[in-house]
Amino acid sequence: MKFGVIIFPGSNCDHDAFWTIQQVAKQPVTFLWYESHELENCDAVIVPGGFAYGDYLRTGAIARFSPVMESVRKFADGGGLVLGICNGFQILCESGLLPGALMRNVGLKYVCKPVLVRVENGDTPFTNTCAEREVLTIPIGHMEGNYFCDEATLAELHRDNRVVFRYCSPSGETNTESNPNGSLDNIAGICSPGGNVVGMMPHPERSAEPELGGTDGMKIFESMVGALAHR
Repeated sequence: MKFGVIIFPGSNCDHDAFWTIQQVAKQPVTFLWYESHELENCDAVIVPGGFAYGDYLRTGAIARFSPVMESVRKFADGGGLVLGICNGFQILCESGLLPGALMRNVGLKYVCKPVLVRVENGDTPFTNTCAEREVLTIPIGHMEGNYFCDEATLAELHRDNRVVFRYCSPSGETNTESNPNGSLDNIAGICSPGGNVVGMMPHPERSAEPELGGTDGMKIFESMVGALAHR
């Protein structure tokens, strides 16, 4: 199996994701240039965090037009695994691969800290090593992580079990106090109808080794490796 990590102008978590896949997950990985249509026969694509195109206009609004994203859309339509992390989540929403939008945080402040997230759906290629309702500690670092969608979309996400992560308290409760950015319904991550595309605001690559203070984020990558191995 082979992973690809996209590099956009302004990406700053691409090397972190590359390191985690290569050095921690011990899997083949390559960088994918934003101006190329070629996905180099990758089995999974990571759309990393950062500030693609400086977050001018709206986060992800320019990146969606990059040649590589046209290939990612086709890849996802064919069932390929795509993980969007933070800015990558924003790009996936702007590209139409996931519904909704990420708005400015409540309080209009950049938030960077470890948060607790509850696994709402452990039956995806990205969460199959997690227990249902397991609480993970994974860092965030964003200014526009406030997830929003209309009522019909939220009802659809609920009906189809497509909310993958929610911000929560240490006991697993979802409330205003545990919501770091004002996200609708405490949503921290969602998936596509087929479950092969996931967007999440927390950074699993920042909690994949003990040296980083925790390893909960590694479960996301381990799940992907396991899912690919069984394909």
